Order: sequence, then structure tokens, then C-alpha cells
Amino acid sequence: MDWGPGTWARLQQSVHRKILRAASEADAFCIIVRAARSVLRAYSSSFFLVTRFLPPVKRAEVEVVYAAVRYPDEVVDSFPWPADCKLARLNDWELHYRSALQAGGIKQQIQAGIPWILAGFARVVSHRGIPPEHYLAFLDAMRRDARPAIFADFDELIRSYVYGSAVVVGYFLTHIYGTADGTSLEQALGCARELGIALQLTNFARDGEEDRRQGRVYIPLDALSRAGFRLEEFLRCGNPEALRTATRWLAEQAEPRYLYARLHLPAFSADCRTAIHACIDVYQAINRRLLDGGASAGRRVRLNAFEKFRMLPPGKYWRVPLAYARLV
Repeated sequence: MDWGPGTWARLQQSVHRKILRAASEADAFCIIVRAARSVLRAYSSSFFLVTRFLPPVKRAEVEVVYAAVRYPDEVVDSFPWPADCKLARLNDWELHYRSALQAGGIKQQIQAGIPWILAGFARVVSHRGIPPEHYLAFLDAMRRDARPAIFADFDELIRSYVYGSAVVVGYFLTHIYGTADGTSLEQALGCARELGIALQLTNFARDGEEDRRQGRVYIPLDALSRAGFRLEEFLRCGNPEALRTATRWLAEQAEPRYLYARLHLPAFSADCRTAIHACIDVYQAINRRLLDGGASAGRRVRLNAFEKFRMLPPGKYWRVPLAYARLV
């Protein structure tokens, strides 16, 4: 999915007009949620589906979080701009975020030139007590994507990139999901960390060839070496068999983390566990397909609609048609 800068700009203009006509702060936030839901539905069929099993208030906030991470990611991944322009946009985005944290109501923020995504996200950050610096770590990871880095080993990959690109996103969601009675926030955050790493590694594994074509290497140098690659050879002309070996290694690192997340799922509030469980099921199925050699070089591993449907809890099947009819 690629909307491009023009589509994002038109969406922003439309949402801002609606917000300025909103009768209340609650109405303004509902407008933001509906726009964020359209972003989620357009970009991620899997995550859109599993979030339908969240309680409505929490689901709305998760949708706003998704938009807040999707837009910067699209700037660096899809916008046809030179690196300097992408970095300038990310820097402006960070300034808007800092301003949104200090500003008043949503309508006031829009009048001050703050993008709707950040106006909504700042409301969620405040409401849920999310440490503001987590989003700054995410934006730092996006800056690294604008000028891709090389990672010597797995620990450096996690510390220097995955923490900002995925772990803190799991932290955002944990603050929204909440914890089970008798469970500390730290326990739930620990589970979110492992699941966030697992999801990111699966995406690295399934996107290895596309990332290579963009000059990005999320496979650590030591893993590339074990697969028989020198970095220059990998960037110049990917060897399909060696690439499969290297990306399979990433999937292997993800697998125990999915198992950890399953084991520690009870740390989260009961009203969110169905959605988290469905997320684990869908993405671990993709990961296991990568492990089993079900990936073709250069083609992204996906699950079809029936495969995803089979992983949903039977008692919740009714939500699927309603979700696509935009009723939930």
C-alpha cells in the first residue's frame, strides 16, 4: 500500500476541516479516530482484523497510535524524496509532536498548525500516561531508515534499531491495553518487548529482498557472513538461496519470542487478550511459513483471508463482516 504524499496531504486537509467544524472535543477526537481507522484498514489487513476484538475505547486509541507510527514510516519508506527532505519532514514532525504535548484542545492544536495525527496521539499519550520519550525513540529509528545503517550483530540490531522501531510501539499499546489484576506494568511491558521484537524480526525476514533493493540491511553482518554473503555482494545482487538462509535465521530468532508472548499473555487486561492472541497467531503463522521454507525469493509471505479467518476465535466470527461494513 502506498498513498503517496498527495494522498496524505488531502486526507489532512479533509480531517482538519471537519475538526474545525466539530461541536466538542469528543466529536473532534471521533473525527480523528475515523480517519486513523481508514489508514489502518488501508495499510494492514491483518492488524485491522485483530484490533476488531478490542473494546471500542481501547480500539479507537490503538487506531490513533497506528496512524502516528504509519505516517513517519511512509515518509521514509515510500515518499519519492531525497534523504535530506525526509529527514527535514521527520524533524518538523518531532517539533509538532513536542508542541502537541504542550497545547490545549484538539481544535486549538489544529488552528496552531499541528497535524491531526499528532493532536490525536498527544491526547492518547496524556490519557494513558505513555512516557513521551518513547515516540522520540521511534522517530529516531525512522531517521535511521532515511539513511540506512549497518548492524554488526543481533544485539546491536535490537539496541540501535528495533527498540525504537518496534519495542516502544509495544509499550504504547501496553499502556492502552492495561494489565490484569495482580500483574505489574513492568511484567506486561516485558511481554510487549518480546512480542514487539518478534513482530519486527518476522517483517525483516519476509521483506528481506525488498529491503535489499532499497539499500537497507536488517540482517546483522555476522548472520550475513554465516549465510555466505559479503555485504557488498548482498547489496549489489542478492543470492536467493543465501538470502533465504539469512532471513530464516531472523525467523528463528523470532520464534521463542512468540512463545514467550503466549506464555505471558495473562499479564494483559482480560478484555484485550483475544486481540493480542489473534495477533500472535497471525504473525507466528507467517513466521513459521518462513521457517518451513514457504517463501519464494523476492515475494512477500502473506496469509490469505481464509487462513486468517481460521485463526480467529470462533465465538467472534460475527465481528469480521461487521468490521468490513465499518460498523465496528
